[in-house]
Amino acid sequence: MSGPSGVRGPVERSGALSTTSAEILAIGLLLATLAFAVLRPRGWPEAVAAVPAAGIAIGIGAVSPDHAWSETKELLPVVGFLAAILLLAQLCADDGLFKAAGDAVARACHGSPTRMLGGVFAVAAAVTAVLSLDATVVLLTPVVFATAARIGASPRPHVYASAHLANSASLLLPVSNLTNLLAFTASGLTFSRFAALMALPWLLAIGIEYVVFRRYFADDLGAPAHDPDPEDPTPVPVFTLVVLALTLVGFVVTSFAGIEPLYAACAGALVLGVRSLARRRSTPGELFKALNLPFCLFVLALGVVVRAVVDNGLGDGIAHVLPDGTSLLTLLAVAGVAAVVANLINNLPAILALLPAVAPAGPGPVLAALIGVNLGPNLTYVGSLATLLWRRIVHAHGTEPDLGGFTRLGLLTVPATLLASTVALWAGLLVLA
Repeated sequence: MSGPSGVRGPVERSGALSTTSAEILAIGLLLATLAFAVLRPRGWPEAVAAVPAAGIAIGIGAVSPDHAWSETKELLPVVGFLAAILLLAQLCADDGLFKAAGDAVARACHGSPTRMLGGVFAVAAAVTAVLSLDATVVLLTPVVFATAARIGASPRPHVYASAHLANSASLLLPVSNLTNLLAFTASGLTFSRFAALMALPWLLAIGIEYVVFRRYFADDLGAPAHDPDPEDPTPVPVFTLVVLALTLVGFVVTSFAGIEPLYAACAGALVLGVRSLARRRSTPGELFKALNLPFCLFVLALGVVVRAVVDNGLGDGIAHVLPDGTSLLTLLAVAGVAAVVANLINNLPAILALLPAVAPAGPGPVLAALIGVNLGPNLTYVGSLATLLWRRIVHAHGTEPDLGGFTRLGLLTVPATLLASTVALWAGLLVLA
């Protein structure tokens, strides 16, 4: 593909560093930032490393102040939206939405682990699509553990499903993943057209995952279980569901009106937040904490660090590797490269690095890159920050994920979902062009 010119401006350098030195230092800063995010020593937030790394990148001239500020301005609406969605998801949890979903799955499965897997797939796919993958990992995974315990089933297939679907089921809507928001902004698509193009890739990815899970976890799913003990079910929070539905409508309306979806997300969070405070279910401090501002700051700082890497050679390198056009082979190549890059440097830096190269070619390559960075991370722990967070939650529940098993499961699902979803995207582009 043609180089990133047209998306990024010319590289400005102070002259203090050669291009090679700046590139080496920028890559070092990125790797150090990601390593800190993976390890999180003493539980410190990711921003503790990312903010100084961004400052160093600017200070040594690896990225100019103008480019750093430009990157930050582009990311601010996306990060603001992320904060609003995180708050919205937490308010839904406080209203009992996830507990009610878990109760419904427990009753519907009638003691069958296989039926429970289907229920978990359905709930996780819906939660990921509407409330983002972070809600699935952070808020749904503990419910999955509790639901499996209620029927005496092995939690392994169901908990692994929450990890995989946090990535795979995040293809559908611009709001499903932070990577989607970035790609949505670069694609020039409306909210509804984005969803229409990604609907079939989303369905195929989930369907393939389900088939593979049924076979891979056959022993766990075949073990005996029992009907859940009768207890008062958690009532379905109808008001919360209505607000969620109206918020989704708001995303579509604001997209057609050329308004940032941030405002629709804020409106939904405001309604539920005021209601939660009035009912004393939440405190202002708890709502503020739910915004996860340190993670938002991490995303902004990471954008500056990635910009430094892109400006100093990675952008040109990616542009030269990717073929031109929007043919099926081109889209497959973009998705494949995106999956590899996501597993090397994490999916968020990957999409930031890829967009300058693919955006000039139109929405097809942008969405192909998104398929790669969303589905590819199911191959390794480090491909997605959500997967790393999932590991911590699983460990906190007394279970240690098996690296070999996770990788084998990824080898069975990732190539198949990448191929099927990209072919479906290509077909959708032909039909909806």
